[in-house]
Amino acid sequence: MTIRAARDGPVAIITIDQPGRMNAFTMEMREQLWRQFEDLAEDDGVRAIILRGEGENFCAGADTGDMGAQSTGAFLRRMRWLHRMIRSITAIRKPVMAAVDGACVGAGWSIALACDFVLATPRVRFCQSFGRIGYVPDAAAVWQLSRLIGVMRAKEIVYSSRMVEADEALRLGLLLDIVQPQALMDEALTLARSLAAGAPLAIGMAKRQFEAAHALSLDQFLELEFNMQPLMATTSDHQEGLSAAREKRPPLFEGK
Repeated sequence: MTIRAARDGPVAIITIDQPGRMNAFTMEMREQLWRQFEDLAEDDGVRAIILRGEGENFCAGADTGDMGAQSTGAFLRRMRWLHRMIRSITAIRKPVMAAVDGACVGAGWSIALACDFVLATPRVRFCQSFGRIGYVPDAAAVWQLSRLIGVMRAKEIVYSSRMVEADEALRLGLLLDIVQPQALMDEALTLARSLAAGAPLAIGMAKRQFEAAHALSLDQFLELEFNMQPLMATTSDHQEGLSAAREKRPPLFEGK
């Protein structure tokens, strides 16, 4: 397996494991990654997820051995699997964090952008390198970057195919924080554990709100809230949160 899964209590750790090729992903790895996330979506024991790369790089994008001349049917299959991989990350109703070191390039960057949070080391190098090979971005890179940093800056990064280093990424709002390499996983686990202690149903609903925010008018968004709030008021987690607040103790959420 070139996509490995491990557990730390309620936190799942998914590792892209092809360090000899800077964790570039093959067709098989696309399938493995989407299946891992689809399985985690149904695992109530998992409440937060960390996505990382083995060694000193996060992911150098698609393995070039899978690129080049191929039949139309094979190419369309490659794109379907790529899109299913991205959708499996964005659709999951649990917080997902990318712990990023070294190269984070092409669709590898798109994988990180699909996560809720990105922690990175000072030596990280982000790049949408498609222009260097006469290609166009895939894996929703333009959609993600436009939403996160605005159309004009996203265009400059994509058209130029230049490297974006850690300090600039943090300034642009593409990173939650910069962490030294030796502390990256410790910091990621600390944050993931704190998120895993939250109310799973409420976090899942909040993720839906963020997804809808850019597509809805204000009135439409308020209507979404109007439907969500009464539903969440019926959950056992909400009642536990209220009781814990009154009793001045940490809540114990069960996802019910």
